[in-house]
This record gives sequence, structure tokens and C-alpha cells, in this order.
Amino acid sequence: MSAPGPTPGHRRRAATLTAALACSVLLTGPGPAARAAAPSPPPPASGVPRLDWSPCKPGSPWDCATAKVPLDHAAPAGRGIDLAVVRRQATDPGRRVGTLFVNPGGPGGPGTVQVPQFYDRFPKDVRERFDIVSWDPRGIGSSTAVNCFATPDEAKTWAARPPAGFPVGAQERKAWTEAYADLGRLCEKRDPELLRHVSTADTARDLDLLRRAVGEPRLNYLGVSYGTVLGATYANLFPDKIRAMVLDSNIDPKAWTGTPGQDDARTTTLLRMGSDRTAATTLDRFLTLCGSAPASRCPFSAGSPQATRDKFDRLMRQLREHPVGPWTYARTVADTVQSLYLVDPGWQALAGRLQDLSQGRPPQPATAPPPPPVAEPNPYLGDEQAAAVWCADSPNPRDPAAYRALEEESARRAGDAGRFWTWAAEPCATWPARAAAPYTGPWDRPTARPVLVIGTRYDPSTPYAGAEAMARELANARLLTNDGYGHTVLFNDANACVSAYESRYLVDGTFPPPGTVCRPDRTPFS
Repeated sequence: MSAPGPTPGHRRRAATLTAALACSVLLTGPGPAARAAAPSPPPPASGVPRLDWSPCKPGSPWDCATAKVPLDHAAPAGRGIDLAVVRRQATDPGRRVGTLFVNPGGPGGPGTVQVPQFYDRFPKDVRERFDIVSWDPRGIGSSTAVNCFATPDEAKTWAARPPAGFPVGAQERKAWTEAYADLGRLCEKRDPELLRHVSTADTARDLDLLRRAVGEPRLNYLGVSYGTVLGATYANLFPDKIRAMVLDSNIDPKAWTGTPGQDDARTTTLLRMGSDRTAATTLDRFLTLCGSAPASRCPFSAGSPQATRDKFDRLMRQLREHPVGPWTYARTVADTVQSLYLVDPGWQALAGRLQDLSQGRPPQPATAPPPPPVAEPNPYLGDEQAAAVWCADSPNPRDPAAYRALEEESARRAGDAGRFWTWAAEPCATWPARAAAPYTGPWDRPTARPVLVIGTRYDPSTPYAGAEAMARELANARLLTNDGYGHTVLFNDANACVSAYESRYLVDGTFPPPGTVCRPDRTPFS
């Protein structure tokens, strides 16, 4: 859900909530020092924030603004919070259609960073004809953020406590659960009021205020990964305000919120979604394609698909007993799952790292991408930010001891990936807050315009079944199938067929024919 694939630099610990659901947190290095949030004045009396745009940096094509919104939408005259917003104006203003709001996933994805980083992967027609706007949702990044540490040293000290990837063995399980229990206690002391008001429903209401702030009578929206839950929530809170909505790499909304009247806390959000199964299927596809290619194209190839699968399993067994430098079994599993998010360059780079490890060499650290030209290219993104949204919104088991049995159950059906996805949700066991005003359905309110739902067959985070469920749950939606690879079509930019249908839908509302299947422009390692 919240950060695609690999999270270089300061987030390489890997099994954090931020990395667990995201679509693509490819940030540029260690974030700034943790700092206490300054009080924000109340939002405007009209309720609609004023956006005073100015270049994010001298010469930057991106404009920045700050929107002031109520902490509690039920008490608009009370405490206000800030939302950091960015905009890239349409490159062909004479043919401009309107403003397209984009949420890049998470929870925990900073839109003010990720959308500028991936701007070139938006379809050309979309860049020409829409102002593209994104924002850091409440609680995240450069907006009024959940930050549970008084100093950067405190944050750094805590971040060293949970084992990399996920816990292996009783000692690491104890360290993991105690670290996240302490994080919950620290967060409750710092700003308990904020923790109750960072839900998806709160953010959907913020989005409607941002729509009004830019003067759009109806919303144009593109949400990926967790952003599909946000989009579905908006569509059902404001069904008459939809002009066009694209939901890419979908989460079944009922898996996210649970089913009323059922004990959905017996398992985790991610296991309800089927993240473990889809990760295992995508990993198997990666190994099959790698093994079908020569070593010159896939360094980890053992000459055939089965031999390459055996080589991977052998490497995992070896790492359990003999880590290669800091590369433990759990860290390698987490890195493998996350590296499957972005096919280019993720799959090729992953094959190289696995080959290094198989030969006993610690892989070289990934090169950080250049920072985007925005005001804060690498905001603080502690684990507590994703947890504040996810754990407050979605039911997960409240007993830390329950996760050991869930891990083994998931590992039986999904192998190593099941262990990663099970423990990614454990921080919710001891999270101190629930959302004050969540939205839990229904999901079938008729919208002013139909919704385009995109699902990818080999997605390591959000299964294709989630897209089928989203299309089924919404009142009026059309499913477009990407018979390809990676987490989200948008950030992988490898399917001209999907991009063409997406552009036509956003520009003039034209749907793909029912049952349309698009195939990728290229196959990994081919």
C-alpha cells in the first residue's frame, strides 16, 4: 500500500508500515530532524482553504502552497492543521481540461515528493491537459505530521530497535513487539488529538476542500494503492462530485475496513487483502522469467526456471544461518518483496543483489535518485505516520502473541513473503488510537460519473482480486486488466495500452470495452 518497492536510504529497515502498503517511496536520503509541530491557526471562516501558489524553488516548474483545514471536520471552528500541496500546470494550457488530484499511495506516501519524482511517467496527454496536484495527507510528511519523538536522536535510537525486515526467533519477536509498543506509548503522549483525526475519511474531506479551493465543480482523481481506498471513500462520501476517477492497484475496501458485524481482527489487513499470496505469485513469476533468460540478462539465472527457484530457496536457507554482512534472511526477504514493486529498475537490480548474496558478497547500496525540485524533497517519514492512518482505520489483532501463528499460517501458503506481510501489520497490535469518524461503507452509492478500476496480474502488494472486488463493490465501475508486472501501472510506465485508455477516460470520459486486457510493452529480462 504505502511506498512502492524499495525504500532507499533511511527507510531500508524495510518491514515498516510505510513500506508495507506503499506504492513508491523513492526518497533521496535521510530525512530532516524530527521536530515538534507548530500550532496552526484555524482554517478560513468560509471553510475553503486559500492556496497562494508560488514556485517551490527558484526556477522550479512545481508550485507550492499550504492549505489550512480543520483538524476535526465536525468542529470546523476548532484547531486547524496545515496541508502541504504541490502543482504542475498543464503543459498545453490552451487545451486544458482541469485539475487532476493524485494520491501516490501509502498510507504514508508524501505526494509532494513522489508525484514530482514520477511526473514523467504520467501519460503525455494527461500532463498536457491537466494541472497535476498532489499533497501530503494529514499526519504525513510536510503537512501537520504525526511525529512521536522530541529530537532526531530519539527517532534514530528507536529506529535501530526493531530487527530489519521482520523478527526471526523469540528474541527478535520480543524486541520487535516491545519497540512498537513503546512507539505507541510515545505517540499517545505527544499528540493524542491528532492521532484520532488522520483517518482516510478525514483525508477524503480534505480532498473535497482542495477541490473547491482550485475551483473545480467536480473532482478528477488518480489514486494508486492505498490511494484507491481514499478514492472509494471520497466517491461514497461525495458521490455527486465525481467527474473522473482512476483507481490503480486496488485494495478491496471491505478488506481495509473489515465487514460490520464480523470479527475481522482475527487476521490482519494485509492477509485479508491477500498481499502474501500475490507477493508469492509475483516472486515466482520473477524467478521464472529470470531463469528463462541467460545470466547476461538476469544475473541470478541458474539456467532454467526450476533451477532458479531452487537457487533462491537455497539462498534463503543459507541466510538464516549465515547472514552476509548486514544482509540477514529477513532483510533479504523484505528487500525482495519491495524490489518487485518497480520492474524498471527494480527487477534487474534485485537480480544483481541476489546474485551477490549467493556468492557471499554484500550488495552495493542503491544509488539515491536526485531530489525533485520542491521545497522539502525528503521530509521526516517515521513509522508512526503510516501507523497512525492504517491502525486507526483498519482492524488488526490486538494481541502481539497472535502474529506468530498468523506468520506460520501465511508462510504455509505464501512462503517467505508471508512472513514479511504478516509482521508488517503487528505495530497495529499496540497502536493507541482509533479513528474518531471513520467511513466503513457502504461502497455502492451511485456516482455522478463511472469509475475506471485498473488491476495488475503480477502485483506484489495489491492482488488482482482487489481490483475485481473494487469494481464489484462500487456502484458504477469498469475494470481494465493489466496482464503485466509490478505495483501500479502508473509508476511502472510500461504499458502504452493502459496509458491510452486511461488518458481517453480522463480527458473525455471514454471507457475501455468491457473485459479489455492490456499486455505490457516489454517482458522483464527479455
